[in-house]
Amino acid sequence: MAFSADELRVLRRALAVALHPAPLQDEDVQDTLRLAESVDEAVREAGRLRAFLLADLARYREALPGSLGGYLELLQDALAAGYDPGADDLAALRALRRNPAAAELLARCQILAERSVRARLARVSQATGTTAGR
Repeated sequence: MAFSADELRVLRRALAVALHPAPLQDEDVQDTLRLAESVDEAVREAGRLRAFLLADLARYREALPGSLGGYLELLQDALAAGYDPGADDLAALRALRRNPAAAELLARCQILAERSVRARLARVSQATGTTAGR
Protein backbone atom coordinates (compact mmCIF):
# COMPACT_ATOMS: atom_id res chain seq x y z
CA MET A 1 0.00 0.00 0.00
CA ALA A 2 1.38 3.41 -0.92
CA PHE A 3 0.49 6.69 0.74
CA SER A 4 0.32 10.07 -0.95
CA ALA A 5 2.26 13.01 0.45
CA ASP A 6 -0.92 14.38 2.08
CA GLU A 7 -1.75 11.00 3.61
CA LEU A 8 1.78 10.72 5.01
CA ARG A 9 1.42 14.19 6.52
CA VAL A 10 -1.82 13.12 8.24
CA LEU A 11 -0.28 9.85 9.39
CA ARG A 12 2.77 11.65 10.77
CA ARG A 13 0.52 14.04 12.72
CA ALA A 14 -1.58 11.17 14.08
CA LEU A 15 1.50 9.28 15.20
CA ALA A 16 2.92 12.39 16.85
CA VAL A 17 -0.34 12.85 18.78
CA ALA A 18 -0.29 9.17 19.78
CA LEU A 19 3.22 9.58 21.17
CA HIS A 20 2.64 12.98 22.76
CA PRO A 21 -1.08 13.35 23.46
CA ALA A 22 -2.41 16.80 22.78
CA PRO A 23 -5.79 18.25 21.79
CA LEU A 24 -6.51 17.97 18.08
CA GLN A 25 -8.11 20.54 15.86
CA ASP A 26 -11.32 19.45 14.13
CA GLU A 27 -9.55 19.51 10.76
CA ASP A 28 -6.87 17.10 12.04
CA VAL A 29 -9.53 14.74 13.38
CA GLN A 30 -11.38 14.78 10.05
CA ASP A 31 -8.15 14.20 8.09
CA THR A 32 -7.28 11.25 10.33
CA LEU A 33 -10.76 9.75 9.94
CA ARG A 34 -10.55 10.11 6.14
CA LEU A 35 -7.16 8.40 6.15
CA ALA A 36 -8.54 5.56 8.30
CA GLU A 37 -11.45 5.13 5.87
CA SER A 38 -9.02 5.03 2.93
CA VAL A 39 -6.90 2.38 4.63
CA ASP A 40 -10.01 0.34 5.46
CA GLU A 41 -11.15 0.52 1.84
CA ALA A 42 -7.71 -0.57 0.63
CA VAL A 43 -7.84 -3.55 2.99
CA ARG A 44 -11.33 -4.49 1.74
CA GLU A 45 -10.18 -4.17 -1.87
CA ALA A 46 -7.16 -6.39 -1.16
CA GLY A 47 -9.54 -8.98 0.30
CA ARG A 48 -11.77 -8.83 -2.77
CA LEU A 49 -8.74 -9.16 -5.05
CA ARG A 50 -7.47 -12.14 -3.07
CA ALA A 51 -10.87 -13.86 -3.24
CA PHE A 52 -11.00 -13.29 -7.00
CA LEU A 53 -7.45 -14.62 -7.43
CA LEU A 54 -8.20 -17.76 -5.41
CA ALA A 55 -11.44 -18.40 -7.30
CA ASP A 56 -9.59 -17.97 -10.59
CA LEU A 57 -6.89 -20.34 -9.38
CA ALA A 58 -9.52 -22.97 -8.54
CA ARG A 59 -11.10 -22.62 -12.01
CA TYR A 60 -7.74 -23.08 -13.71
CA ARG A 61 -6.91 -26.06 -11.46
CA GLU A 62 -10.23 -27.71 -12.38
CA ALA A 63 -9.45 -27.24 -16.08
CA LEU A 64 -6.05 -28.96 -15.89
CA PRO A 65 -4.12 -30.18 -17.83
CA GLY A 66 -5.41 -27.91 -20.60
CA SER A 67 -4.86 -24.78 -18.51
CA LEU A 68 -1.34 -25.66 -17.36
CA GLY A 69 0.36 -22.40 -18.31
CA GLY A 70 -2.34 -20.21 -16.80
CA TYR A 71 -2.57 -22.33 -13.66
CA LEU A 72 1.16 -22.20 -12.99
CA GLU A 73 1.23 -18.45 -13.50
CA LEU A 74 -1.76 -17.87 -11.22
CA LEU A 75 -0.34 -20.16 -8.57
CA GLN A 76 2.96 -18.27 -8.61
CA ASP A 77 1.06 -14.98 -8.26
CA ALA A 78 -0.97 -16.39 -5.37
CA LEU A 79 2.16 -17.68 -3.63
CA ALA A 80 3.79 -14.25 -4.02
CA ALA A 81 0.70 -12.76 -2.34
CA GLY A 82 1.07 -15.07 0.68
CA TYR A 83 -1.18 -17.95 -0.37
CA ASP A 84 -0.49 -21.29 1.31
CA PRO A 85 -0.84 -24.08 -1.25
CA GLY A 86 -3.53 -26.58 -0.37
CA ALA A 87 -3.87 -30.29 -0.88
CA ASP A 88 -5.60 -29.71 -4.24
CA ASP A 89 -2.64 -27.66 -5.47
CA LEU A 90 -0.13 -30.25 -4.36
CA ALA A 91 -2.12 -33.06 -6.01
CA ALA A 92 -2.44 -31.09 -9.25
CA LEU A 93 1.28 -30.32 -9.31
CA ARG A 94 2.18 -33.94 -8.57
CA ALA A 95 0.07 -35.02 -11.55
CA LEU A 96 1.86 -32.46 -13.73
CA ARG A 97 5.42 -32.94 -12.42
CA ARG A 98 6.67 -34.17 -15.80
CA ASN A 99 6.52 -30.53 -16.80
CA PRO A 100 9.75 -28.89 -15.51
CA ALA A 101 7.98 -25.69 -14.41
CA ALA A 102 5.33 -27.70 -12.54
CA ALA A 103 8.02 -29.87 -10.90
CA GLU A 104 9.88 -26.76 -9.73
CA LEU A 105 6.69 -25.22 -8.40
CA LEU A 106 5.80 -28.50 -6.67
CA ALA A 107 9.08 -28.44 -4.75
CA ARG A 108 8.44 -24.85 -3.67
CA CYS A 109 4.82 -25.59 -2.68
CA GLN A 110 5.80 -28.64 -0.64
CA ILE A 111 8.19 -26.49 1.42
CA LEU A 112 5.53 -23.80 1.90
CA ALA A 113 2.85 -26.35 2.81
CA GLU A 114 5.15 -27.98 5.36
CA ARG A 115 5.94 -24.60 6.94
CA SER A 116 2.24 -23.79 7.07
CA VAL A 117 1.39 -27.08 8.79
CA ARG A 118 4.22 -26.61 11.30
CA ALA A 119 3.02 -23.07 12.08
CA ARG A 120 -0.56 -24.26 12.60
CA LEU A 121 0.61 -27.08 14.86
CA ALA A 122 2.71 -24.64 16.88
CA ARG A 123 -0.30 -22.32 17.30
CA VAL A 124 -2.51 -25.22 18.39
CA SER A 125 0.18 -26.42 20.78
CA GLN A 126 0.57 -22.93 22.25
CA ALA A 127 -3.20 -22.52 22.59
CA THR A 128 -3.51 -25.93 24.23
CA GLY A 129 -0.61 -25.17 26.57
CA THR A 130 -2.11 -21.79 27.45
CA THR A 131 -5.56 -23.19 28.25
CA ALA A 132 -4.12 -26.19 30.11
CA GLY A 133 -2.16 -23.86 32.38
CA ARG A 134 -5.28 -22.03 33.60
